[in-house]
Amino acid sequence: MKRILTFAIIIASTYTAYSQSLGYNDLGILFSKDDNYGTARFEAMSGAFGALGGDISAFGINPAGSAVAIKSTFGVTLGNRNTTYTANYYGNTVETEDDFFNITQAGGILSFDSAHNSDWNRFALTFNYRIKKDFSGFHAAEGNSQYLTYNEHIADSKPVKTQFDRSINQYNSSFIDGESSVFSLGFSSVHQNKLHVGMSLNFHDLEFYREYLFNEINDDVDGNILDVENYTESYIQGTGFSIGLGFIYKFNQNIRLGLAYETPTWYQEVFEDYYDELLMKEVENLSIPQDLDIIGPESFVYKFKSPSRLTASGAYVIGKKGLISLDYTYKNFKSIKYSDGNFSEFNANFSNNYRNTHAVNIGTEWRFDKMSVRGGYHYEKDPNLLLGGNTNDDNIHGFSAGLGYNFGNMKVDLSYSKSDNNQYYTIYQNSDLNIENNTSRISGTITFSL
Repeated sequence: MKRILTFAIIIASTYTAYSQSLGYNDLGILFSKDDNYGTARFEAMSGAFGALGGDISAFGINPAGSAVAIKSTFGVTLGNRNTTYTANYYGNTVETEDDFFNITQAGGILSFDSAHNSDWNRFALTFNYRIKKDFSGFHAAEGNSQYLTYNEHIADSKPVKTQFDRSINQYNSSFIDGESSVFSLGFSSVHQNKLHVGMSLNFHDLEFYREYLFNEINDDVDGNILDVENYTESYIQGTGFSIGLGFIYKFNQNIRLGLAYETPTWYQEVFEDYYDELLMKEVENLSIPQDLDIIGPESFVYKFKSPSRLTASGAYVIGKKGLISLDYTYKNFKSIKYSDGNFSEFNANFSNNYRNTHAVNIGTEWRFDKMSVRGGYHYEKDPNLLLGGNTNDDNIHGFSAGLGYNFGNMKVDLSYSKSDNNQYYTIYQNSDLNIENNTSRISGTITFSL
């Protein structure tokens, strides 16, 4: 199996070198991203819940937060994401749009008062499912770079092959589907109503599918056309495991601080199916027949370790009137690692060409009787130091807002968030394809308390 994987990696890295096919460094970053899906209250405050707790989704940031909840709570969230992709390629612009709708979160907190006279006066059991990142999307780009990859036809049998040295047009498109998600189980408790501690066991699921098409058209001095298509298809599936630890300390009625750590996610078996074909179409005037070369389908298995995450949080609570919360998150992308295959080059790239990242989430909530008004801001650096010229245009930043209404034992929350960033890919020269992502999300949550 390892020999097959080594062969596939070598062939894939050479055969599709100019097709903008996602390499293992790109995939490692993609599979390590977390878009902070959660309850509508959580999303409306940009996920800044590390020192607050109480919300079902706060458990995903800091497992100690569940013990803040006095009542048992159950909730489910429906979410819709819309992304506009604007691809800029050598002066040409192509715009595409994608919609994603799904159950993005479902879970509950079971809160219990201690039955004994103890300083540990409450504990909570938590279970929660949430989407970490949905991969679905489509973008396309077209233009003329004046560069070329294929200047000879493979099936040209003449002693001196015809040279197709003039670039006419290039086209590339990428269709992606799938998602990464996590199901978490946890326990938390509170000591003297001040110190909250918790732990979570997190079971991750990964499913990724991609189709990529690269088309290059060149001609010779007599106007004969060389039309080349490179099509690749890959499917990746895996399951992983991580552990979360955290605490929240209430200094007084107003000030809370939190600290949480989540271990790397260890994917012990990642299954990949890979297919690649290179088609050179017939050149009729030169009696050159069509040629089709195929690699695969191949299947192989390897291991993958995603980054760990450290989150420091603070919150200022003004009684039942309102609050302001801040989360700072550090992720060590340089430590991403593949194993059980010939991945030494890719692992070295993570160490040398990527950076550990910082993210800041700020949220606020203000209550007016049974109505709550919320808002937030989030910013996250991109780990890639090579693409984009380190301009920071590829960093993610955005804002969020939302409303909630408390009916007593039932709450209804709505949220809206908007973010944007640039993605850079290399077709012929470094970062020559720039895709502007403009994303908006709407979520709605129904929560029941017992």
